[in-house]
Amino acid sequence: MTSSARAPFIALILLCGGMDAVADDRRVLGVDDLFTIEEVSDPQISPEGDQIVYTISRLDLASDKGQADLVMTSWDGARTVQLTHSPGVESQPRFSPDGRWIAFLSARDDEDEADQVWLLDRAGGEADRVTDLRGGVSDFVWSPDGRSLALVVLDPESNPCEADGDTPCTPAPIVIDRYKFKEDEVGYLGARREHLVRFDLDGRVATPLTSGPYDDALPAWSPDGRSVAFVSKRAGADPDRGLNWDLYVVDAVAGATPWALTTFNGADDHPEWETRPAWSPDGAQIAYLQGGPPKFIYYELPKLAVVPVAGGAPRVVTGALDRALGQVRWSQDGRSVYATLEDDGSVSLVRISVSSGKVVPVAPTARAVEAFDVGRGDRLAVLNGSPQRPAEVYTVRGSSLRPLSRRNDALLASLRLGATEQTRVTSPDGTSVTSFVVRPPDYEEGKRYPTLLHLHGGPVGQFGNDFNFQAQLFAAHGYVVVSPNPRGSSGRGEAFTRAIYADWGHLDAQDVLAAVDDVVARGLADPDRLGVGGWSYGGMLTDAVIAQDTRFKAATSGASIANILAGYGTDQYVVEYEAELGTPWANPDVYMHNSLAFLHADRIKTPTLFLCGESDFNVPLINSEQMYQALRSLGVETQLVIYPGQPHAITTPSYQKDRAERYLAWFGRFLAP
Repeated sequence: MTSSARAPFIALILLCGGMDAVADDRRVLGVDDLFTIEEVSDPQISPEGDQIVYTISRLDLASDKGQADLVMTSWDGARTVQLTHSPGVESQPRFSPDGRWIAFLSARDDEDEADQVWLLDRAGGEADRVTDLRGGVSDFVWSPDGRSLALVVLDPESNPCEADGDTPCTPAPIVIDRYKFKEDEVGYLGARREHLVRFDLDGRVATPLTSGPYDDALPAWSPDGRSVAFVSKRAGADPDRGLNWDLYVVDAVAGATPWALTTFNGADDHPEWETRPAWSPDGAQIAYLQGGPPKFIYYELPKLAVVPVAGGAPRVVTGALDRALGQVRWSQDGRSVYATLEDDGSVSLVRISVSSGKVVPVAPTARAVEAFDVGRGDRLAVLNGSPQRPAEVYTVRGSSLRPLSRRNDALLASLRLGATEQTRVTSPDGTSVTSFVVRPPDYEEGKRYPTLLHLHGGPVGQFGNDFNFQAQLFAAHGYVVVSPNPRGSSGRGEAFTRAIYADWGHLDAQDVLAAVDDVVARGLADPDRLGVGGWSYGGMLTDAVIAQDTRFKAATSGASIANILAGYGTDQYVVEYEAELGTPWANPDVYMHNSLAFLHADRIKTPTLFLCGESDFNVPLINSEQMYQALRSLGVETQLVIYPGQPHAITTPSYQKDRAERYLAWFGRFLAP
C-alpha cells in the first residue's frame, strides 16, 4: 500500500479517535530512482589537506548513457563546487603534488571513446586535454615533482579500420594464437598489450618505459621520482597460463630494463584487487598484497606483505589474519599501513603495524568502506555507506565520522526504505551463515509476505552493510528479501571460502535454503510465495537451487551457466577452469558434477526468466540459451531476454530499467497475492 493511499485512512483515525499520529507522505523506491540516485566514488585529499575531490556518477535515460563529473569540497564542508559539467564521463581525479592542478581521465571529445588525460586548474577555467595517444590511457599517476605522469597505455592497432568518406572499411579477420584469448568488455585478445609510458607535461613528450608480450599495470612512482614500480605477469614460458603477477621496478628513463622485486608463485597485487604497490615514505620498501597458491585462484585471501626495494625476501605481515585486505596506503611515519578489511558482511578501515602485524580498527562505525585516502598528517577521507544510505564521503575524526558529501540527502528524505536486519542461520550440517533480511517499508508484524531469495555473484564476494538498490526495490514492492552469504563467500576466512572449491551448487545451495527456512520459521515469509534470483554466480546458484528444490514459484537467472562443459573455451576463465576443475578430457566427472542444473534440468518445475548480454564474454549468452532451451523442451514456463551489445554488466541505462521492470513483472506474475 502506498503512502498516498494510506493518508486518507490516517486522517479518518485522527478525526474520529483523536489519536496522536502523523501522516507519512514519503514514497517508496521506484524503478525510475535508478536515474535519481548519484553514486559517489574515489575521494582524494589535496596535498595541503584542505580540499577533497571525488566523482559523482548517474545514469541518464535521455542520452541512454552513464555520466560522471568531478566535485570538490573543502575539508570543513563549508564550500562545495562541481568542477566539470560535460555529458561524458570524467574519472580518477588526482591532485598534482603542488596542489594546483587536478588531472583526470575522460573520453569527452573522442569519437572512439578512448580515455585521455585532462588537466584542470584548481583555481577555475576549462579543462585541457594533454594526451593524444591512440591506444588511450587506462591509468596514470603523478611524479613527485609534478612534471611527469606515468601512464598505462594500450598498444595502438597496427592496421585500424577507418572509413574514408564513402569508401567502406572492412575489418581484417581476427587471428588468435593466445592461450587466454577473450575478455569481457575488451573482446578477443590479440598481440596488443598495455605498457607504461612516461609523459612529460613540459613539451608533452611520451617515452615508453616497458614493452614486450606482457600487460603492465598499477604504476607507482618512487618518492625520489627516479623509478616506477608496477605489476606484471612475466614469469614462465607463457604468462597467460596463470595468475602469477609480480612486482617490478623500472627506472623512469628510455631503454631501462625492469627488475623483479617478487618471485612468489602466485598473485602479488593482482590488478583486480585495485591496490598499487605502495612505496614507504623513505622509499626503502614497498607494501603490497600477496595472494596464495595458484590452484586456489580467487578463493585465496590477500595478505599484507612488504619487500625491500634494494633486494631481499618479502615478509608477510598479516600471515595470521584470516580475512581479506585491500587498498594499501602507508601512514606518514612509515610505521603502519592503512587498509580495508572484509569481515562477515562488513568492510572496515584498519591500521596495521608493519613490525608486529597488529590490526587496529579506525572509525569502527564505518562498516561499508568502499574507498579511502590518506592525506598530510594522516588525515583520512573514507567513502562509506549503510543499508539505508548510498556511499558518501566522510572525514575521520578520532573514531567517528563527519559527513562531507550529501549527494542523496534530498532523495532519501522523500523515501520510505525497508529496514535491514543482519542475522545468522544454521545450515543442515551445522555451519553458521550470515544473512541480510530486508522487510517492506510498510511491514506489519504477524503478516507473511512473498519472499525473494537474492543471491550474490562471485562466488567469492559478500552482501554487506551497504545500500542495495535491488533489494530495496523488491522490498518497496511488498517482498521480504533474503540475501545470504553462503559458503564460497568472502568475509569468513579461507576455509569458508574454499568450501565450494570444485563443488558448486552443493554446500552453498544448502546454506541459502537454510536462510529461506529461517524466514519461514520466523513467520516473515509466505512458504507458498517464494522466489529466487541472482546474476552471474548468483544465477548459477539459482539454477542449482531450483534443480534441487521445487518450492520456488518463480526464478530469475541472469548471465548464468549450468553446463560447465559449455563454458570451457567459450568464456574468459580458462585459467580458473584448469586450476580448479582441471581439463574436461582429464576430469570429465568433475565437470559433470558441477553441471547438475543442466544435466538434471528435468527436475526443475520453477518458471524461470533467463537474461544475458549479447556480448558477454564473462558468462556468454550460450549458457543462458542452453538452460532456456532445456526448460522450453521440458514444457516449464520460461523466457529468454537478450540485451543487444551488452557485456556481463548491463551498462546501458534503458536496459537496466528494462531488467528491473522485468524482474518485478515476473515475480509479480507468480508471487502476487
